[in-house]
Amino acid sequence: MTDDRALGFHSLSLEDETATELAVEGHLPGWLEGTLIRNGPGAFELGGAAVDHWFDGLAMLQRFTFSGAGTIDYQNRFLRTTTFERALEGSFTGGFATGESTLRERLWGVLFGEPYDNTNVIAERLGDQYLALTETLRQVEFDPVTLETLGSQQYDGPAPTGQLACAHLRRDPDTGVLWNFETKFGRSNAYLVYSIDPGGKRTPVTTVPVDEPAYMHSFALTPDYVILTEFPFVVDPMDFLKPGRLGPFIDSYRWEPERGTRFTIVDRESGELVGRPTTEAFFGFHHANAYQADGEVVIDLETLPDVEAVGTLTVDGLRAGDLDVVGGSLERFRLDPTDGDGATIARQRLHEGTALPTISPAQWTKPHHYVYAQRTDQPVMEWPTGVVKIDTESGSGSEFDSGADHFGEPIFVPNPDGSDEDDGVILALALDVDDARSDLVILDGASLTEIARASLPRPIPFDFHGRFFPEVNGV
Repeated sequence: MTDDRALGFHSLSLEDETATELAVEGHLPGWLEGTLIRNGPGAFELGGAAVDHWFDGLAMLQRFTFSGAGTIDYQNRFLRTTTFERALEGSFTGGFATGESTLRERLWGVLFGEPYDNTNVIAERLGDQYLALTETLRQVEFDPVTLETLGSQQYDGPAPTGQLACAHLRRDPDTGVLWNFETKFGRSNAYLVYSIDPGGKRTPVTTVPVDEPAYMHSFALTPDYVILTEFPFVVDPMDFLKPGRLGPFIDSYRWEPERGTRFTIVDRESGELVGRPTTEAFFGFHHANAYQADGEVVIDLETLPDVEAVGTLTVDGLRAGDLDVVGGSLERFRLDPTDGDGATIARQRLHEGTALPTISPAQWTKPHHYVYAQRTDQPVMEWPTGVVKIDTESGSGSEFDSGADHFGEPIFVPNPDGSDEDDGVILALALDVDDARSDLVILDGASLTEIARASLPRPIPFDFHGRFFPEVNGV
């Protein structure tokens, strides 16, 4: 078991500056054309520097380009960021949970210095740019065909900005508009909600005051609302704007379950704060989707009972197999937004033992029938060992776990000519420990059966998130 986990957290030194055509077993559908770009840690030690936490691994992009003629081209490259170059020189500071980077130092870097740019969470398209993102304001542009790092940027327009960004932007599939929020710290704290049109113009929507900001890795979007899920994992910035109090950035936050978890609902059109109803405390990282039905807002997200899992994801602990935590559950929350702060929140557990839930991008902000996720045991004793397709109406889940020991985040690619929600394919990275090999597994979206598999040139450390870009089809 220790060897299993250590392989998923090894450091890569090799990368591909040019694409390699992968050998494909099985048959790819002719309509599958475009590029899957995955982002995540590629190395935990580099140039004498080392990170303490999985979330701080040095950003590496992977590209899988589908030709539509049954071939897959693969490439992986590290982002050439300031953080990467400093690691080569033996220095690493300023991460999520590595080193003695106080919140004060983090904010000081944002305001007056060079902000942290290890953008290892996800890839996103903004206008005609392709960007690697994390939870700082810094964005790293890359070429989606060569994976070459093109430079870093930070918004400096007229709209107000905060000091921390949400890593997961939400795109309205009907308009192409992206939505996000940033957290502003100071004597008065706030969440700054904004939109970005397809041309890249940022428009402020509203400023939501907050006494002690919560840590939020994602949020929910419906046709009418932006919903921030404020977990009771909070920070008092004034305490940490003072000198001292050394420790990792995330150690600045406190778990206060007595606060409960609050849903902050903002009207997309007017910017009006519709309500902030509260339910019992829980924590989470990822929202699967949200939509409106019968006058209610419906939110599906992966929940955890507390923040214990954050502390268990150290590199040394993961390599040693010290996991043993409560895994995530897919849960559904329903509320009537017109009831304001007093809205009753109905909570329904759909499925236990999940991680990194996703849906078809065609269903973003719309009612969805299926959620795809990593399958985990309860409690989690080893890294996810399968892919699960969850029927949100029945709560039942069909599973795939063949030909590998561990599976990553499943990405659903819809058939552009399909009529059913699950007419498409699922793309997931799989790690075979005995053969020390990573495969890209392609599953049928309806039956969850394997239709094709392609072996990568080397085993890949467990990464975070991917995005499929159908418009990127050249090599």
